Amino acid sequence: MLKLGLTGSIATGKSTALKAFADLGVPTFSSDEAVHELYRGAAVAPVEAAFPGVSVDGVIDRERLSRQLIGHPQRLQQLEAIVHPLVRARIRSFLSDAAARGEAIAVVDIPLLFENGVDWGLDAVIVTVVDEAEQRRRALARPGMTVEKLEAILARQLPQAEKVKRATYIIDTSDTIDATRERVAELVQRLRQEAQAR
Repeated sequence: MLKLGLTGSIATGKSTALKAFADLGVPTFSSDEAVHELYRGAAVAPVEAAFPGVSVDGVIDRERLSRQLIGHPQRLQQLEAIVHPLVRARIRSFLSDAAARGEAIAVVDIPLLFENGVDWGLDAVIVTVVDEAEQRRRALARPGMTVEKLEAILARQLPQAEKVKRATYIIDTSDTIDATRERVAELVQRLRQEAQAR
């Protein structure tokens, strides 16, 4: 089975691409969704212990957590030390299950795939890209996003150009969603042929 990572900077179309893979019958894993689930389950107690007051009715309130993290990079590292191992365990389980079912390919969406220095054991990496003006427009249109918050997020991410250099495959999402979906469909066809040839 081809184990594929999907990554890209903020607002470059990762979610759109991941949904396109899923709609084509490819098993997909979203790290963001896994974190949402963990913030309602296994991560609540350890995160609340490290960041008192961030849980409400047994669920981590992301806004409260975000307020405690802004301007404190060492606290972000503390949070990642709690959450990332839980996400990695879920990724391993997902890939193991997909391989056991005999899937040809599986895609794991990992936003900070290059940045976090983890060897994910992937066969290839897909990077979503978009021109920077469009990236900023999309990001700033998100609820609760500010210029300051966006700058802080971008400061933690490798520049798009660097991600492109490290990519095995690139999906440009600058055009319409339909155009992105077509690009994903072409890539899936190619990847399935590669998987069969292995």
